[in-house]
Amino acid sequence: MFAFAGPAYLVSVGYMDPGNWATDLEGGARFGYQLLWVLVMSNAMAVLLQTLSARLGIVTGRDLAQACREAYPRPISLALWFLCEIAIAACDLAEILGAAIGLKLLFGIPLLAGVLITAFDTLLLLYLQRFGMRTMEAFILVLVSTIGGCFLIEIALARPDARELASGLIPRLNRESLYVAIGMLGATVMPHNLYLHSALVQTRRIGASLESKRMACRYNLIDSVIALNGALLVNAAILIVAASVFFKRGIVVTEIEQAHLLLAPLLGTTAASIAFALALLCAGQSSTITGTLAGQIVMEGFLNFRMRPWLRRLITRLIAIVPAVLVITSSGEQGTYRLLIFSQVVLSMQLPFAVIPLIHFTSDRTKMGVFANRSWVQVLAWSSASIIITLNMVLLVSTVREWLEEAGRWRWLVSTLVAVAGSGLALLLAWILIEPLLQKWRARPTRRPISLPPTEVETLAVPVYKRILVPLDHTALDQHALRHAVSLARQHQAKLFLLHVEEGVTSQVYGEIASTLEVTTGETYIEEIARGLRAQSIEVETFVAHAPNPRVQIVRYARQVEPDLLIMGAHGHNRLKDLIFGDTINPVRHQLQVPILVVRQ
Repeated sequence: MFAFAGPAYLVSVGYMDPGNWATDLEGGARFGYQLLWVLVMSNAMAVLLQTLSARLGIVTGRDLAQACREAYPRPISLALWFLCEIAIAACDLAEILGAAIGLKLLFGIPLLAGVLITAFDTLLLLYLQRFGMRTMEAFILVLVSTIGGCFLIEIALARPDARELASGLIPRLNRESLYVAIGMLGATVMPHNLYLHSALVQTRRIGASLESKRMACRYNLIDSVIALNGALLVNAAILIVAASVFFKRGIVVTEIEQAHLLLAPLLGTTAASIAFALALLCAGQSSTITGTLAGQIVMEGFLNFRMRPWLRRLITRLIAIVPAVLVITSSGEQGTYRLLIFSQVVLSMQLPFAVIPLIHFTSDRTKMGVFANRSWVQVLAWSSASIIITLNMVLLVSTVREWLEEAGRWRWLVSTLVAVAGSGLALLLAWILIEPLLQKWRARPTRRPISLPPTEVETLAVPVYKRILVPLDHTALDQHALRHAVSLARQHQAKLFLLHVEEGVTSQVYGEIASTLEVTTGETYIEEIARGLRAQSIEVETFVAHAPNPRVQIVRYARQVEPDLLIMGAHGHNRLKDLIFGDTINPVRHQLQVPILVVRQ
């Protein structure tokens, strides 16, 4: 059990992020316990869908994004990827605002400054990744436990009425509560978590046998039920506290800071406010980490494109920071609260485009074999998808009507944009919904990793190197590069091209007319090497270049001599040293279509 535990706890963090706080506070303060059933229903959907997501990863060895890329045409995959990136940006927006509000409540940091500070939490993720997935899971578990402990204190202080709590489990909904209910649904069943869970379960050594996969599915089901029900308790606690403290007193909560300030006088202790702020900060940081992982998985899965984690994180965060800064400067802190709720509605609108492919894939016997969804599971899954789509359609119609009423003379522009976007989304949704029923797409071969059968491997042509380029930098590393070059030159009867780039200040300024001791020594050095190689009957040509940037000269000379192979020595710089001293190999390999042998000391 402990071996398989972990992925669901990382996923559960997304179910208690600051976006949940806003929707739960809104629901509790405005409607009391009336929307408690929405949380219970959303959590039941989450358990079902996350179980299907984990099963897809365990059985197929593919995460949901990879499965979409292999099954759908590229335009469809790109559209799904774009929608998922919007959902991740919306989630990141909620995390930014939540963490910034937490910093303000605990340390008095202004909200705008707090938003800018969150841009640097990328460093936290990079630090944790050094210690492996297990350490990251343990860190997340500590944050989740802190959130749960804080709300146990809140519940004990609020002392809600048990009979009124029970009445909140009776389903009821009206036009006023629909928007908040869908926001709660989007905040609970988060689309990018479905991509994340299907990838995280593959961090365990599952085994290839049916029994091993069956055992992994069983324990991941237990893991999901425990973790997601823990998230349900946190969300329910937020709504219950809001209903017990604010709704009963007729207080309208328009911002999270207001809830924090009112808790202490209403409950009679400052411990309530401190616990609230600490839990909010932990929620923002923990969901930030899992949101980053989900972003990397989605990009790599849909596009088969890898970006450095810190860069990916920074870009996503900057995209989310822009609307946060604009809202704070234009609408103040009350605007951030409405923005939090809107971000969760955006998540809900994207849900069908993740849920429907997931149900299709896990119901497909050609992909899942004996693990394909049974009939009763399919009924539950499609019922959940139908509820999500129906609620979203109702909300969409209601929202568009409000936009048109408020548009005034720009009504024609709003109508046009809504019509174009709505038509595109409707067609995409219809396509992924009926895709398995279309026989011509059924017969379409899937894109799988390239593999060569043994017969083709045996007939692969062996390359012959006749022109080998070796850049030298007058260090001990040259000996290792030359050793490989000489070996290949003898074997292939190849000609060696030796290049040395002078990059001193004099060479940078005066170029080829520079004549210093350093330049003379470099020219003598490369000529002595060439003389020794010629004595071994190896044909050699030398060239000395003067430039501030060695990689430019290497690329230029390589294009001039057109080598069959390039041999380069690597110093093994890390990120900081590459930033200070420069990086040569990566820029060269990206600009040349030549095989490169990289030699380490």
